[in-house]
Amino acid sequence: MHTASSPQTLPPRMSTGIPGLDDILGGGLTPQRVYLVEGTPGTGKTTLGLQFLLDGAARGESGLYITLSETADELRAVAASHGWSLDALAIHELAGDEALDLDSQQSVFHPSEVELGETTRRVMDEVDCLKPVRVVFDSMSEMRLLAQNPLRYRRQILALKQFFAARGCTVLLLDDKSSASDQHLHSIAHGVVSLEQLAKEFGKERRRVNIVKMRGIRFRGGFHDYNLDTGGIVVYPRLVAAEHLSDFTPSISSSGTIGFDRLLGGGLVRGTNTLMVGPSGIGKTTLSVRCLLAALERGDRASYYLFDEGLGTFFARSAALGMDLRRYVENGQLRITHIDPAELSPGEFAQMLRDAVELHGIGFIVIDSLNAYLQAMPGEQYLTLQMHELLSYLNQQGVTTVLVLGQHGLIGEVRTDVDLSYLSDTTVLMRFFESNGRLRRALTVIKSRTASHALTIHELQLGAEGIRIGEPLEGFEGVLTGLPSYRGKTPMMSGDADDR
Repeated sequence: MHTASSPQTLPPRMSTGIPGLDDILGGGLTPQRVYLVEGTPGTGKTTLGLQFLLDGAARGESGLYITLSETADELRAVAASHGWSLDALAIHELAGDEALDLDSQQSVFHPSEVELGETTRRVMDEVDCLKPVRVVFDSMSEMRLLAQNPLRYRRQILALKQFFAARGCTVLLLDDKSSASDQHLHSIAHGVVSLEQLAKEFGKERRRVNIVKMRGIRFRGGFHDYNLDTGGIVVYPRLVAAEHLSDFTPSISSSGTIGFDRLLGGGLVRGTNTLMVGPSGIGKTTLSVRCLLAALERGDRASYYLFDEGLGTFFARSAALGMDLRRYVENGQLRITHIDPAELSPGEFAQMLRDAVELHGIGFIVIDSLNAYLQAMPGEQYLTLQMHELLSYLNQQGVTTVLVLGQHGLIGEVRTDVDLSYLSDTTVLMRFFESNGRLRRALTVIKSRTASHALTIHELQLGAEGIRIGEPLEGFEGVLTGLPSYRGKTPMMSGDADDR
């Protein structure tokens, strides 16, 4: 009588050679099974297969690469581009094998000219001779052409599957997904890994992986971004906040500005995020840097992700407002990363934040700005879902997060690309307004989930002495519209506002 295996008796997993893919699979592949890796040309199937075999070689497991579509020299060239050597692997070319010569006048045959049964026999002979633990078969599209008959093709694949199972091999079948999905292979394979490449109108192409099926193991479904670059494939598992719960003690820390602390109801709370919303030039970045500097002065480790501004301009502008960050960068306490949204996938950015928190002990993060990050996403709804998971993760790790969101327009009607205010724990609204022929700045906290915040609107001034927050603008109505009406005397701060 068959009984279900307990977790303790389950066979160990076999690594794919790609840590991110192993993470998605919950540890790796079940050994001694046949898997299908499908994707259009350029998605990295060959690279994935080589990483799988080289990982086995590093663990003392023999590997065999059987190719009908590429020569051994082409495979070695691919490996060399990644800095790898294939000396530890066995490579068998069926396309140019003289043993497959059916015509004494020719020594090289295209796979379509070779009998399918003879091809299958040569594969079996090679496996019996080398006894490999890991096998990559490249590619099934060539086998499909040889078969010319769906029934014959299926029978040959089943025969190969049974043969590999009897020899205890773990096999990756590579298939060009240039036409409709091959349901024969999908049904026969123990698991299916699908690789995709998406061309954007501007910027670098995006690649993503999806586990279509995997028998007997739990895996993280959906699409996961990955990069194919020098060094091989790097997969960025989709972030699921619920998988990263941790305990921490919430505490309130100063923003570095007394007036802003009063508005916030005490300061910034650990394990929460604060959203700075306002038009361009209003001071969102300056206020965020002031909060960042306060965290650095307390001894916290921090990361600043800069999308919109060059590093030189960022340092110069901060220093001009009395906030010099360079010494914190030099001593390693502050990490500033300039990001090009056209070159960075959302999954890679999420992994970047995870590494900052888990590997470098970062406790304070600024993302400036979400507008540029939006451009990296395929659509607004995906940004919302991604940011929900990202902010939930950072909150659960006890990180204090500041987000910057720019709005279109200066005076009057102001709008945003996407409303993320409901995802934030605290929302700070900033507006320009006109008074006595001068352009002024206004600041208010419209939401806080963690503190009893002030509901008043205050003038904000930026200058060489830093940030100044004035008394409530009680004599004005309609400040947030940009064109207020004056109802009574309000003490205004002296000095012209610095519009930098």
